[in-house]
Amino acid sequence: MTNIDQFESIFRAASKPAFEPQPTDVRRVLIVTDQDAQATAQFATLAKAYLAAIDGDPPPTYLEVGGDQFTSIQQLLDRVDQHDVDLICTYRNLHTPAADHPYSLGGYIDVLTQATDTPTLLLPSLEVLATANPSPLADGTRHVMVITDHLAGDHQLVSRAAHFVTDDGELILSHIEDQRAFDKYIGAIEKIPDLDSEIARQTIRQQLLAEPVDYIESCRRVLEERGVGFTIRPLVSFGNKLDDYRRLILEHHVDLLVMPTKDDDQLAMHGVAYPLVVELRQIPILLL
Repeated sequence: MTNIDQFESIFRAASKPAFEPQPTDVRRVLIVTDQDAQATAQFATLAKAYLAAIDGDPPPTYLEVGGDQFTSIQQLLDRVDQHDVDLICTYRNLHTPAADHPYSLGGYIDVLTQATDTPTLLLPSLEVLATANPSPLADGTRHVMVITDHLAGDHQLVSRAAHFVTDDGELILSHIEDQRAFDKYIGAIEKIPDLDSEIARQTIRQQLLAEPVDYIESCRRVLEERGVGFTIRPLVSFGNKLDDYRRLILEHHVDLLVMPTKDDDQLAMHGVAYPLVVELRQIPILLL
């Protein structure tokens, strides 16, 4: 390696994305159900109590749309545009019997998350909320966990998540590198005689973990300077993303998951988000 190459590598290693807080005001919340007015009001009451952490001065305005106010995806999109909302609060499988389709989100949610820029909060269904003990909403948004394929530099994601944490709560910033993908590339390096595979394994592993660790530290520093009352917990490791996220969610008693859903390369939901959103039906999930 030339001196120029060494200098360039050192320069790039020192260039680290630092957290920059983004605007996260929630002024108007649209609560959507496929039920009648009474059931919609009941769901709205639960949602408002759960979202107490976002109450500001003034508190957000809550608007309700029941099942008799839309019968197509376009009608629902028109409602979202009409009310100019900052957050949509609903549940999976609108206008579709969830028991018949337990492994999907339903067409309404698929379109809401991809065709609008409005964050969508998925709560458990009314049936789950009526029977679960304890309620998935019992602790509000005390433990909020961020899940994404690439945490460092995603200022909007972290800012949104931080906005939902209660003052005495915990913001969990997670980053899991795919162990199988890492092993695949190290396996290829081991077949190249001119490269020291053990040095490559150690240095690449260290670098992959250093970036999210440094970014989380910048998040902690900036948020503490802003006087937040909650703590920031870093979770950075190698592993199997789906299996490890399932385990971590249970271990840390997560009350709200925050995940990105947009992908510039495809119309479908982003990365690891879809399988988790489909599977974790009793945990509130904020989709950005």
